[in-house]
Amino acid sequence: MASKRSLGVSHTLLCKKFRTGMTFRNYRDKEVVFSQGDSADSIFYIESGTVKLTAVTTRKKAIIAILQRGSFFGEGCLAGQPLRICTARSIGQSNVIRLQKEKTIRTLKRDPQFARLFVGYLLSRVVRIEEDLIDQFFNFSERRLARVLLLFGEITKESKSDSPLKVSQSTLAEMVGTTRPRVSKFMNEFKKKGLVNYNGGLQINSALVTAFLENRPMSVNKT
Repeated sequence: MASKRSLGVSHTLLCKKFRTGMTFRNYRDKEVVFSQGDSADSIFYIESGTVKLTAVTTRKKAIIAILQRGSFFGEGCLAGQPLRICTARSIGQSNVIRLQKEKTIRTLKRDPQFARLFVGYLLSRVVRIEEDLIDQFFNFSERRLARVLLLFGEITKESKSDSPLKVSQSTLAEMVGTTRPRVSKFMNEFKKKGLVNYNGGLQINSALVTAFLENRPMSVNKT
């Protein structure tokens, strides 16, 4: 569900490679970066903060990914995607760099170093998506919820926020792919074990969640 950080891409590197064709913007909590159906004319890079990707149909809404600092998103335009297939929204405050599509394509063609870094990042995203799909199809909801909580623990640690994390059980259910009552049941069990606590918001003991996951191996065995 979360994206791993890019491999060696930094604010300084992007400024050096692009100079022109890039803009910076600070997004408030829940502010939209782009909406599903918008024209896909640029890609984005998260300099700081967290961005959530969601997709909506006439009947369902799904959380596609939670992206942290060092992640690209909106890269579908580079493959000819004319319109955005999801909505990108900031979780908390985020600093996001916008890279023009045409400038990015020229840089990828002319700069082998940047092209290698960008391809490396995309490959790491593919690996993570495969892990998420396996988790979704083959593993129990309880384990998937623990992985989501570990992600939010990382987000809280990286944001260095003094405010407790505000995330609803409905959001957790969307991310896990289960019902809110099941999430409520698992969260009560996690609270008894000390994995989570509530004190004005959700507090996550990442060490205990990690230990829980290590004791709950994935259902898919290596062959």
